[in-house]
Amino acid sequence: MAPEWSPNHASPEARRVRESRVRRFVAISRAVTLLPGLALFLATVVAMEGFAYVAHRWVMHGVGWFLHASHHRPRTGPFELNDLYAVIFAGPSILLLAGGVRWGWWPGCTWIGAGIAAYGAIYFGFHDWIVHKRLPHGYVARSGYMKRIIQAHRLHHVVETREGTVSFGFLVAPRPEALKAELKRRERAGVRAPVPSNVVPDLIRDP
Repeated sequence: MAPEWSPNHASPEARRVRESRVRRFVAISRAVTLLPGLALFLATVVAMEGFAYVAHRWVMHGVGWFLHASHHRPRTGPFELNDLYAVIFAGPSILLLAGGVRWGWWPGCTWIGAGIAAYGAIYFGFHDWIVHKRLPHGYVARSGYMKRIIQAHRLHHVVETREGTVSFGFLVAPRPEALKAELKRRERAGVRAPVPSNVVPDLIRDP
C-alpha cells in the first residue's frame, strides 16, 4: 500500500509556495475585515467637521458663550475657560473607545471613537497650534488651502462679540473675500482693533 500523502512530504519549494499563499489569504482577509471599520472611521472624521460647525455656531456662540467668550479675548495665561470644551468633547470619544475595546459594545463604537479622537487631534494641530500658536512653531502656510482656512479663522476672531462673527468651520471655510464682504455688510459690528495677541497674523506668507 502506498504511504498516505502528507504536507510534510512536499518539496521545500512547494511548502514555500503554499505558505506564501496562506499568508496572502490571511492578509487579504484582514484587509477586507478592516475596510468597513476604516470607512466608518473616515466618515466620522468628515462628519465631525459638520458637528464642529454646528457646535461652534449655535452652542459656543449661543448658550455656551460664557465659556467661549474667553477665546475671543486676549489670553493672559496658558489656559482659558474655552479649553473646557476640549474636555467636554473628549468625553464621547473616550466612552466609545472604552465601550468598543473593553466593554464588548458594537465594534463600530471603537472606530467612531477613534474618528472623533482623530478629528480632535487635527483640530488641535490646526486651531490651537498653528493658528493660535499655543505651542511654539515656525510653520508658515504656503498652500492655497492652508492660507484660506487660516485667514478664515483670523477673520472669525476679529469680532469679539457673540453676534456678528463669520466662518464657523475649521477645516472647511468660505473664501476670505466673501467673509470680508460679509463683515462689511454688517458694518463691522463687534470688530475690534488691534488684533489680539492670541491671533497670530504672520502665519500666511507668499512663497
